[in-house]
Formats: sequence, C-alpha cells, structure tokens
Amino acid sequence: MKFVDRTDETARLKEALSGERSTLVVIYGRRRLGKSTVIKRALTEDDVYFLADRSEGQHQRSMLAKVVGQLFPDFDKLTYPDWEALLRAINYRTINRFTLCLDEFPYLVEQSPELPSVLQKLIDEKTLKYNIVVCGSSQNMMYGLFLGSTAPLYGRADVIMKFMPIRLPYIQEALGFNATSAIEEYSVWGGVPRYWELRENNASLKDALWYNILSVNGTLYEEPIKLFQDDVKDVAKTSTIMSYVGSGASRLSEIASRCNEPATNLSRPLKKLIDLGFLEREVPFGVDEKSSKKSLYKIADPFMAFYYQFVVPNRSFIELGRRRPIEQALNTHFSEYVSMQWERICRNTVTGNQINGVLYDKANRWWGSVLNEEHKPEQVEIDVMAESLDKKYLLVGECKWTTQENGKLLTTELLRKANLLPFAKNYTIIPVLFLKNKPQNDVKNTILPDDIIKLAE
Repeated sequence: MKFVDRTDETARLKEALSGERSTLVVIYGRRRLGKSTVIKRALTEDDVYFLADRSEGQHQRSMLAKVVGQLFPDFDKLTYPDWEALLRAINYRTINRFTLCLDEFPYLVEQSPELPSVLQKLIDEKTLKYNIVVCGSSQNMMYGLFLGSTAPLYGRADVIMKFMPIRLPYIQEALGFNATSAIEEYSVWGGVPRYWELRENNASLKDALWYNILSVNGTLYEEPIKLFQDDVKDVAKTSTIMSYVGSGASRLSEIASRCNEPATNLSRPLKKLIDLGFLEREVPFGVDEKSSKKSLYKIADPFMAFYYQFVVPNRSFIELGRRRPIEQALNTHFSEYVSMQWERICRNTVTGNQINGVLYDKANRWWGSVLNEEHKPEQVEIDVMAESLDKKYLLVGECKWTTQENGKLLTTELLRKANLLPFAKNYTIIPVLFLKNKPQNDVKNTILPDDIIKLAE
C-alpha cells in the first residue's frame, strides 16, 4: 500500500535525530497506527532497531546485544547482567552518534521495572553519545512513564509524539476509492493504516469484511480484546461496557443498569475509554461539557463501532459459520450505520474549518425539547451545529446518507427547527445539507462526499 500522511511525524523525528546533541524521543499511540513504519523510514543503516517482546529481561538484553553486534563487532560476546551495564557498554563503544530504538518499550519495563530509572540516570548525566527512541502501544503505560509528573522520565524527553488515526482523505489516496466509497470504507476501517493494508488484499469491501472481521480466522476478529490488553486491567468489563454502548445504551443510567452496577462505579472505566479514544461523551451544542447532565456516550472509533454493532451480536453465528443471519444484518443496517458515521465525519469536517467563507468553531449535535409554532413541546434534533468564530453565524446542518432527497423540503424543515431554538435568534442562520448525492432540487449550501474530502484535507 502507498505510504500516505505522517509527513509531520516523519519530519519531526528526522529533525530530532539529526540535531547536534543526543536526543530522547518518545512515540506512543494505539496499536497498528504505523508508529514502527515511520520509525523505520527515519532510521539509517547505522542505527539500531529493537522490537521487544514479553520474554524475561536477561533474554531481552541478550537479543538486543545481538542486534547491536551488527554495529559493534563482538558486542554480543559478553553477557550484560543488567540494563545499566548494557546501555553503558553501548555508550563506551559509540564513536559516531547513532540512534537506538526500543520498540514496544512497555514490554521491557514489565520485565525490568528498573529500566526507566536507569534511563533517567544516564540522561541526567548528560554523557550519552547516542540517540534513544522509545515507542509503545500501551498508551496508559507510556503516559505514566513520560508524562506523569511523578514518573522517573518526566521532563526528560526532547520530543514526544502521540500518533492519532489518519484523516479521511488519505484512505482515498492510499486505496484509490471515489469519495463515496472512501467514506463507506472509512466508516469501517477508520484511520488505522494496518486495517487499510488488510482491506487492500480483497477485491471488495464485502470480501474484506468476511475475510478479516466476520470469520473466526480473520486477523481482526479479536482485535478489540488485543487493543484493550495494552491499556486496561479488566478487559472483560471494558468489553462489556463497549458492547452495551454499541448496542444503543448511550446514557450513563442505561449503561449502569445493563452492567448491574451503580453509575458511580462506571465513571473511571468510561473516562479511561474516552482517554484511549474508543468512546466519546457527547453533549448538546452550547452546553458546558463539565456540568451537563444530558450527555450521551457513543463509540468514537469507526472500527470499534462496526465491531460492536455487527460482530458481537452475531458472534454465535460467526463461530458456527452461519453467513445468512449476518448478511441480513448487514443488508438491513449497514447503510444506517454509515449514516451515523457520516454525521460524525461532517461534524469533524466543519470543526475549525471554513465553509463558504465563514470560519467555524467546534461542531456538535443538538437535541432537546422546544416549543413549536403551536406552543406545544416538540423534540428536535439537529445533526450539525456550529458557531462562527466571530459569533455572527450559526451553521445548522442535516446529514443524509440516502438518495433522491428533496433539497427544498430538507432546507425548509431545517430552518423551521433552527428557528424554534431560543438562542438561535442571536445569529444569522446558515442551513447546510450534507448529502450522499445531489438532491432532486438544486439548493444552495449542499455539501457532498467530494466536498467533504476536499474540506478535510
């Protein structure tokens, strides 16, 4: 697959490693985001790349010594009793500065808890003659080692990079999709390049789903569990919470009821899942996130959302190889599922972006009860709402992932709902339709998949 994006991360890493003094670089982020690929592209033949595993500390040192032995002859002929001895020996042999990369660094720390303190000591002495790059998929542990104020290595890193999922436009560039297909594919695979590589091996999205996800032998069939194992202690509870949210339990009270636990017991695991990027807490536009009691929990990651909607409820059928019930679920609900992802994509695209010459702040959904034209309570929902940075305009958007929409009727209804909101009277309202295809009636302010791709670049 074509290497796309990551230009900023690659440039930052190369710049850090080419400085005049030795550097400590920290790279972290969830598994399969391409961290190791970027590191390998930045390293030269004179650098050392070591991928750790969960074997004992002495074995890890022995394996690292063999790799270093490719740079320094006979380096692996000696036995190094501890990490300080090994790292000091490398420093002793170093003449021309090079880079030592310790990938999956948390695995080393699991077996050798003293390693962070050893690194702290060597860095504080300011005598290291080589760069060190540490990389890890355990976001929790990497944060605790380098960003927590009580961590041994707090403040020692020269560069810290957190890898995030790749943005929407790059899946089109990497795999050659049209804009509509790119959005449908992104709704399944998200911004994870390894998932894109797996997708590339299949002729169609349908084939890729059956081969990689909807099969007991699929590479991604147990993917969420593997991701949780990196960062949470209670994998079963975490997966249970995700299952309930994925099946439609969005309020804290609903999730707690299904888990058969007090809501107070769920605040910490929910916050953990939000911090890891797997869940999001949604509040209506204009409401303070800290004090709002109207918050809803939704799965934030597209792959996770697909997995917990289509894989978990059908696990028994998958285990038995029964395709028909799963095909029925996909045929019935996949378009609806993409529609929900389309809404999120549209809100993310509006946020901080310029739409028709107006620059907007963060976009949210709005929902609630208002008094309609007959002064009766009416439940209203608006898919996209964002205030312009100059506070003059209010964008209100309707998202549809269907065909043959009546643009005039949608715009009229959107304006009607917006004008019911008391706070909307302070703005000039800008109605926008986010549609899969051109509407039957040609209306202004229609944004289609091609437009979203361009705006997201």
